[in-house]
Amino acid sequence: MTDRVATIVLSLPGWAALVVVFALPALESSAFVGFVFPGEIALLLGGLLAQQGHVALPAVLAAGFVGAVVGDSVGYAVGRHYGRRLLDGVLGRFVRRDHLDRAEGLLTHRGGRAVFLGRFTAALRVVVPGAAGMAHMPYRTFLSCNVAGAAGWVTLSVLLGYLGGSSWQHMAHTASRIGLVALAVFVLVIVGGALWRRSQNA
Repeated sequence: MTDRVATIVLSLPGWAALVVVFALPALESSAFVGFVFPGEIALLLGGLLAQQGHVALPAVLAAGFVGAVVGDSVGYAVGRHYGRRLLDGVLGRFVRRDHLDRAEGLLTHRGGRAVFLGRFTAALRVVVPGAAGMAHMPYRTFLSCNVAGAAGWVTLSVLLGYLGGSSWQHMAHTASRIGLVALAVFVLVIVGGALWRRSQNA
């Protein structure tokens, strides 16, 4: 499916490709499209189109950034107002409980930093905004961390597509590995900090 969608996106005129670069990150966590098609693929393809001269690189970065921020804000609102009802309904069949538990655990212990980190990991990117809304995280806190995370994630993904050129599939795997490494480092920092505080209180 990914290759088929990629072929379609790469054949679009520039303005339509920018709409896709905006829409897929926006729909990833607001309409939970990320369970089927990760938004970072659209960003990688946007970077490739910019490298080929079909669209301007700043336009791709802007479209992806706005889409990511808007989509996560909608996901936050959905989680805050309808979260549990959605999970108890049809959507619950698609949400892996361990992903939701991991997202809620990160939010409980690290708050806004979990929103920032969740942006770089596909499994968390879909559920963290809704989980933040369900946890009633202050929207101002959520928004500031969401903006910072979106800026970093969009820039990384688009530039990987731009620099990787036609080998965008390899760049997609690279982006995924970067996200997993970031998550592992974050978890190690949390565990290390907890152990250090425990040793100081002993």
